[in-house]
Amino acid sequence: MRVLLTGSAGFIGTAIGAALESDGHEVVRVDLMLPMAHGSSDVPAGTHQLDVRDADSWRHLCVGVDAVCHQAAVVGAGVRVGDLPDYASHNDLGTAALLAAMHESGVRRLVLASSMVVYGEGRYTCPEHGDQTPPPRARDTLDAGEFENHCPACGAVLGWSLVDETARLDPRSSYAASKVAQEHYASAWARQADASAVALRYHNVYGPGMPRDTPYSGVAAMFRSSLERGEAPQVYEDGGQMRDFVHVADVARANVAALRSVVAAGSGRYDAYNVASGEPVSILQVAELVGAGTVAGIAPEVTGGYRLGDVRHIVASPEKARVEMGFVASVRPADGLREFATAPLRA
Repeated sequence: MRVLLTGSAGFIGTAIGAALESDGHEVVRVDLMLPMAHGSSDVPAGTHQLDVRDADSWRHLCVGVDAVCHQAAVVGAGVRVGDLPDYASHNDLGTAALLAAMHESGVRRLVLASSMVVYGEGRYTCPEHGDQTPPPRARDTLDAGEFENHCPACGAVLGWSLVDETARLDPRSSYAASKVAQEHYASAWARQADASAVALRYHNVYGPGMPRDTPYSGVAAMFRSSLERGEAPQVYEDGGQMRDFVHVADVARANVAALRSVVAAGSGRYDAYNVASGEPVSILQVAELVGAGTVAGIAPEVTGGYRLGDVRHIVASPEKARVEMGFVASVRPADGLREFATAPLRA
């Protein structure tokens, strides 16, 4: 198939492009090359540089395309409130412009990059009162060093459970809000355009080619950058935050599986899938594993600090992707995070 890949020069997009070609697809690469993601890098050969928000720019690229794999987005948690217009324009308007151009060109198959951040906090259970939905953690509670969520009914510490795709969406950052909007646009487009779309909710992606230490990098890259400077990785809160870290090679494989799924699906179909390793780890464990992969073996420093708006635990169930797409992650975090300590990063 001829596949239009947006965000093709990015960390994840680069891996997806290679995986698609290995699967026998012709890839049409598109990337705006935003400085916050690419610095001063040159446009890679064979890549069309255009702004996703300009619907007119898409029309000629959609001609003859069988499906679109949409990775282009401003990423990160939303460093400042002032970042809101960037998220809304690049992620929301950009997706809407692409979908409109796809409809005009008769392209009716979409794989969309979404994120675990659409869930907000993960799933929590009280031994006495069952599933609970905790409110955002208060500043004074965090200042006191109390990081866990508590049962609204009895005050007991809530245990975490796996989140599946039926969980309610509760975005708690500008990036998260834009990802929810992208999913809603894709779902509405699938119905209105008699098309088919799949959203992949990536959990914490890491691996070779990840951007170095910037406000938009993942925590694994920030730990890695600290180690390269000879500094101890700084771990927020008490390090007990539970996450799922999935290797970029597995994310690329998930996109190939999703493309097959969306092509085989009937029209009017929209589905979302968690893309995760299925092996939860704490943030402290992540710092320790990355540190263990270095010669110096620098131990992390637990700071007790926090970022207001961060969620405590968010761990996915990968079961739906396994059953419906046949996708199972192949890289275990215990192995991949150690290897990541010496993997090449991009400037």
